Amino acid sequence: MIWRWRYEDANGGEVTDRPLPREIFSSQGDAESWLGETWRDLLEAGVEQVTLLEDERVEYSGMSLRPE
Repeated sequence: MIWRWRYEDANGGEVTDRPLPREIFSSQGDAESWLGETWRDLLEAGVEQVTLLEDERVEYSGMSLRPE
């Protein structure tokens, strides 16, 4: 199983027009830990929300990077 994040704009469209990290993880926990360390950088780069994918299956989607 391969886990990865899809970076999205505020409308849920995939952000592909800028260089962003394309990390691959062997577990959901590793992916979530990585996001916990890098979400601020992603937000500064224009990513508004993320979707977590296991291979091509959506684990969860539309998770905002904005603090509430």
